[in-house]
Amino acid sequence: MLLFINIGLFDILDILIVAFILYQLYRLVKGTAAVNILAGIFTIYLAWLLMKAFNMRLITSILGQFMSVGVIALLIVFQQEVRRFLLLLGSRYNLQNLFNLNKFFAKPSIGNEVVDAIVASCVNFSASKTGALMVFQLNTELYNYAQTGVMLRAKVSSELIENIFWKNTPLHDGAVIIKDDKILAARCIMPVSDRQDIPGSMGLRHRAALGISSVSDAYVVVVSEETGNITFFKDGNYKVRVSPEELKRLLSNDFSGFITK
Repeated sequence: MLLFINIGLFDILDILIVAFILYQLYRLVKGTAAVNILAGIFTIYLAWLLMKAFNMRLITSILGQFMSVGVIALLIVFQQEVRRFLLLLGSRYNLQNLFNLNKFFAKPSIGNEVVDAIVASCVNFSASKTGALMVFQLNTELYNYAQTGVMLRAKVSSELIENIFWKNTPLHDGAVIIKDDKILAARCIMPVSDRQDIPGSMGLRHRAALGISSVSDAYVVVVSEETGNITFFKDGNYKVRVSPEELKRLLSNDFSGFITK
């Protein structure tokens, strides 16, 4: 009898790859209805094993037919989650970034002038309870989302940002995408998250912010139209009631106080 298992380098690599895939899948289904669907599928699988153990042929045959097409059924049921997972891999870990190692390992940054303009705008939005949704592109390409809105390619300034989100302007409904310290586009449509653990006080702007931050490495800032609270989103996590000082630090890549709530 073998008392020890020989584990080689490729075995460790295999485990790490599987762990990475499972972690990304967990991030995609966390807080969504997919968790309940997985629980239902697992219950059916246990029932099939139990019926098979008791040699109940009819019900075992029916459940067996379901299990035989399990992979196809999973792809149909989880088509949105599979699409998001493939989009995550394609945008964050594409071949261009892999071969461009400097870009892959580089720490993205937002210019100080842009940070100051955004913070000043958010302070005014919060005081006047003006809703706003701002997405900051880093490594993940967001051009497809930018095409859903109006292309601007304008210099970032607090005056322009405030004018865009003023409620009587045609560009205020949707997201502003900021790329390379320029306003790439406005009135952009973002993917809406279906997570069920979001507080009821968060509306569609917050769900859109959570959705785009879950499928990209973008930083997202939302100002609530109802409460005036500033919320910062990153990697599918968020922090509410962010102060102007905190917002400046977060946009400057200082996440020492980034505690999700």
